[in-house]
Amino acid sequence: MGQRPESDEAYVVDLCNKVLGEAALAQHKFDWLLGDAGTSGRRAKLPVDAYWPGHRLVVEYRELQHDQPVPHFDKPDRLTISGVHRGEQRALYDARRDTEIPAHGLRLVVVRPADLDADSRGRLRRNPEADLSALRKILARDSDEERVTDAFRTWLLAQGWTPVDPTDRWTDLEAVRGSERLVCEARGRTSEKGIDADIAYGQLLRRMTGESPEVRYALVVPTSSVKAAERVPAHVRRLLRVDLYEVTDDGQVRQLPQ
Repeated sequence: MGQRPESDEAYVVDLCNKVLGEAALAQHKFDWLLGDAGTSGRRAKLPVDAYWPGHRLVVEYRELQHDQPVPHFDKPDRLTISGVHRGEQRALYDARRDTEIPAHGLRLVVVRPADLDADSRGRLRRNPEADLSALRKILARDSDEERVTDAFRTWLLAQGWTPVDPTDRWTDLEAVRGSERLVCEARGRTSEKGIDADIAYGQLLRRMTGESPEVRYALVVPTSSVKAAERVPAHVRRLLRVDLYEVTDDGQVRQLPQ
């Protein structure tokens, strides 16, 4: 059964699409993720909430019934093919996803109502700005974008820059050095290098709210994305005060020529 368009799960997946720049395969089923055998001996494929092949990422949105008893969902008086009621089977299958998905080389991110703007019953208030901000941080955890950002932050400190709280909450990293200010957008390894670079440039453009020549902008990318980032000509980057930085696979940082 697919996602209901009005469900909190569909809302979360749609926001993740915006963060990742790729449309998810909703309720995707893998050949290797199976439920327990029924009376016929057949094992049905277990769906995941959303899968982004380009990011090799699975997101599961787990509402309150995944973590605490909820009789309405658990149906404690009925046994499933697993020999337990639905609540126990849900926990069993969640644990199977938690094990099998990473074992097959994919990254699994679990999002819960408490991670977003939700009420005491776990219903999302649907505050896109706050929820997008939270999801960006959640999806970046343990990702290559985090590696790139950390390497660049270390390099900035060595160059005399001081990281500060970003003026715009969506900014990955912002730093000052004397009267200079640097607004940074970082990207990690991705199979959609061109799309990711275009999105990053667009995000930097939206942050260009002042005309001070002492404010510059940085696009920070891994080596694999340098060619995609260089599709914007150097003279255009100079006019926009956008500097391009490469983070190599071993964590070295170098500024690319304008």
